[in-house]
Amino acid sequence: MTQTPLEKTVEKTPLTLLGLGAMGTALARAWLAAGHPLTVWNRTPGRAAALAAEGARVADTAAEAVAANTLVVVCLLDDPSVGEVLAGTDLTGRDVVNLTTGTPAQARARAGWARERGARYLDGGIMAVPPMIGVPEAGGYVFYSGSRELIERHQETLGVPAGTTYVGEDAGFAALHDVALLSAMYGMFAGAAHAFALIRKEDIDPVAFAPLLADWLAAMAPAVHRTAAQLRSGDYTDGVVSHLAMQVAGTPTFLSTAEQQGVSPELLAPYFRLMRRRLAEGSGEEDLTGVVDLLVR
Repeated sequence: MTQTPLEKTVEKTPLTLLGLGAMGTALARAWLAAGHPLTVWNRTPGRAAALAAEGARVADTAAEAVAANTLVVVCLLDDPSVGEVLAGTDLTGRDVVNLTTGTPAQARARAGWARERGARYLDGGIMAVPPMIGVPEAGGYVFYSGSRELIERHQETLGVPAGTTYVGEDAGFAALHDVALLSAMYGMFAGAAHAFALIRKEDIDPVAFAPLLADWLAAMAPAVHRTAAQLRSGDYTDGVVSHLAMQVAGTPTFLSTAEQQGVSPELLAPYFRLMRRRLAEGSGEEDLTGVVDLLVR
């Protein structure tokens, strides 16, 4: 029977998903809930049982799963596992979207590897945890890099589990953006850990202290825009609020306070050393931006 135009518009792209860990399962459920025909495969077959009950087709082998659809999404443990799982598959004509966490170099190498096997390639870095997948208001998204053609072709489908942010044709850029943001996150966690350690032995309720800490971090976060502007212009004195010399002069207070509170300075000390090195180069009127240049030398 001939389909009406309306019926044609509601057709959903079929796809294959390799890997059903916590993140893979969350992705699968989001696509199934949105009505996408989904073929799944996992090393441990038992993990696919619940998804089969929800409408997924379970393939016996990775090769069978890859053969089922043009769009193949990979969400495995690490880059070596991607090579192992796809080694016995025919990737000719496939659109491979790799959401496995890896390094920029691994992503670039995997893109070349996929092209040699006749596939188009898109790499992804997931900026979300499983509970955020399929929940638009949670704010999760995925960085994508590699084939611009693929992101344009599959934008709607890839946008079902989480938002999409395309960061360029260099296949390594998604992983690089992912790790860069997560590195900043761990730096924030380190600072928060030091702050809590300072009050740990005192009669200060950490639950009451937490809103003060969160609000302060939020107030300081916009400083990244000034850093970015200075890096672009090369003028590290533009818009300086507290210059480097003044901040270095204040560091002994932080170290003395840590000592008095019985707290190790190991989370702060490396950054303070970099600040002193930058100051030794005669850059006292600058912002803290010059530390970036010390790190990349």
